[in-house]
Amino acid sequence: MTASPTAGSSRAPHPTALAVVVPAHNEAQELPGALDAVRTAARHPALADLPVVTVVVADACTDATPAVAAQRGAAVIELPDRNVGAARAAGVAHALHLLRPHGERTWIVTTDADSRVPPHWLAHQLHHARQGWHCIVGTVRLAHRPVLPVTTVARHNAHYFAGRPSWPLLWCHPHVHGANLGIAAGPYRAAGGFPALTHGEDRALVAALERRGCPILRTDECPVRTSGRPDPRAPHGFGTFLRQLSLGLDLDFDRDLAAPVVVPGDRSGDLRP
Repeated sequence: MTASPTAGSSRAPHPTALAVVVPAHNEAQELPGALDAVRTAARHPALADLPVVTVVVADACTDATPAVAAQRGAAVIELPDRNVGAARAAGVAHALHLLRPHGERTWIVTTDADSRVPPHWLAHQLHHARQGWHCIVGTVRLAHRPVLPVTTVARHNAHYFAGRPSWPLLWCHPHVHGANLGIAAGPYRAAGGFPALTHGEDRALVAALERRGCPILRTDECPVRTSGRPDPRAPHGFGTFLRQLSLGLDLDFDRDLAAPVVVPGDRSGDLRP
């Protein structure tokens, strides 16, 4: 946590709608699993009376990503830019337009096309949004495929859980992942939204919210599974970071993208390493 919902900042209104934004560059293979997971999360009983809109931003795609997204029932917009920050921003703008009757009562959540959200992900977001948080910064875990070298896994564990207390729910982690991020519409707009960056757009937005004194919850309660594939879609993004770790390069963890963790033998989404 960087501020509590009652400390020095007005509460955001309770959400009456949720907008899920998924940027995708040539993700026809991974996208079905990602959207199926989002659809499952949207069917959680806690969301029974709330509309959920999913927007896929097909970013400079040359494959069937737009068609796959449409087949899964997502709203689709296409961009030529190959810029993940611009893609997230465009996706949010389109979702807010679709949900315009809800205005600032829309809760925005973002994930990635190579990620799998847990079934209670949106319920978790809604619960904390109703407590008054302006932003929820979640964690990730690496998917079990592809299998990474043991040395890379060990380096990830050391990086990702550095300083983590023995009781996981007390961990105010330092990471920011576009794969697991939620923001109230009003504070999102006031902070300027996602900047048009090719990487680090998620960190830049959270930093802007912090400068405004917004209540931000950093929590490890509901991690998202994300791919450890060696062919990264975003330049200087997570895949590049993985590749650097596998080469044994000495990285500045506060400067470079925070790395998810592989939990050996964990196939249940357990929070503990």
